Amino acid sequence: MKKTALALASVALLGGAFLAGAWFAHRASPAGGASARKVLYWVDPMHPAYRSDRAGIAPDCGMQLEPVYEDGATPAGDGPPRAAGAVTLPAGQQQLLGVKVAAVERTRAAQAVRLYGRVAAQETRTFTVNAALEGAVREVSAASTGSRVRRDQWLATVFAAEARAPLQAYITALDVMDRDPAMRREAGVVVAAGTTASSSALYTVERLRAIGVSQRQIDEIRRTRHIPNTLEVLSPVDGIVLERNVSAGQKFDKGFTWFRIANLDRVWVVADVFENEAPLVRAGMAARVLVPQQGRALTAKVAEVLPQFDPATRTLKVRLDVENPGLLLRPEMFVDVEVSVELPEATAIPVDALVDSGLRKTVFVERAPGEFEPRAVETGWRFGDRVEVTRGLAPGDRIVVSGTFLVDSESRLRAAANGVYGAAAKDPVCGMEVDEAKARAGGKVVHRGGHDVFFCSDACKARFEKAPERFEAAASPAPAKPAL
Repeated sequence: MKKTALALASVALLGGAFLAGAWFAHRASPAGGASARKVLYWVDPMHPAYRSDRAGIAPDCGMQLEPVYEDGATPAGDGPPRAAGAVTLPAGQQQLLGVKVAAVERTRAAQAVRLYGRVAAQETRTFTVNAALEGAVREVSAASTGSRVRRDQWLATVFAAEARAPLQAYITALDVMDRDPAMRREAGVVVAAGTTASSSALYTVERLRAIGVSQRQIDEIRRTRHIPNTLEVLSPVDGIVLERNVSAGQKFDKGFTWFRIANLDRVWVVADVFENEAPLVRAGMAARVLVPQQGRALTAKVAEVLPQFDPATRTLKVRLDVENPGLLLRPEMFVDVEVSVELPEATAIPVDALVDSGLRKTVFVERAPGEFEPRAVETGWRFGDRVEVTRGLAPGDRIVVSGTFLVDSESRLRAAANGVYGAAAKDPVCGMEVDEAKARAGGKVVHRGGHDVFFCSDACKARFEKAPERFEAAASPAPAKPAL
């Protein structure tokens, strides 16, 4: 009995000693853990400049304060603070969500720029048939707007009273030219000084051409030596009638346009190109004109990029020179255009890697294996499934190229939990990410160097204003290189 009581007393004594030792060890460890290191103070993990003498919640972002021990170590290590929207995804979870990561590279590639174009008659192949004298229309052919005509095809017959004098002068010049010099002297015919009979006849021919007499009719007058009562209007070229303004019996004044005719053996295609793509399209480039309705493709060449800007479509006009066999292309017809351009060497990423909110473009950079943080970037050209990054990334950076939407959704939740709901900016003093809208509303912003600098607290703003040169590098955006 005494032995049993003694054993129970020994067990109770040992248990009490164990509990007392555990309680003492717990009291001796300020962190409440197994380590006996001394805590100097607590800090905000996103704002290391904030210090507290007790554990708790950071007043600015609501995060749990972390201890700083006497040896200078923290549970998060000595690395830079994480971004507000940083996301951690283990390898298994990445595979489950379809998240893929790839390295950023500088590449050079050729792309086909697809444009939408409209066929137009070349101005250099468009002819205006007009009246050099006043008169009246006697007869008109059946050719109308859109009709196909041939060179020297009869279009109309007109009467012009003032044409008789040039016609008579031509016949007289022919008569003079036909006589030999002796006969001209005997007849008292004197040729003007500095001219010859033949040159005088050529002058009268040019005068007839100037008033609209066709070469066919001039040859007929030379053969018959007869002055016609009317003049023929002939087509000057093979082509399409773009405009007809005559009818039988119609009177006309000098300069009146009878017909406009366009030769369509070669045509222009005027295509719209966006202003960011226009510098890539240059005169002399080969192109293809596609006629989707007929399943045909024609070879073309870029003639020039016109300087006029269309504010309605925000495009420039590209003019292409195209051969038109069989009159496949007609004025005002719509076609597709492909121009093959060689893109300059640039840092380019897949389009799926970019999150574009309209005001901000973001990619997710792998900071450590399985850890991704959002980074704002600026972009240049965009063709196909590739987009150029002009600022924010460097070759070798690893970014999320697939599953970006899921990573972005998680990142937004994490950022909101840290008090960042909109566009984020980095405080140049402490490195903490702050919500630009909240910082602006709270007056924690300084305009310097042509841009705004945002701060998480009045203390960081005061430190910056006291010695801005210390934080100049962190406050100034990196210079952007040209997009092209």
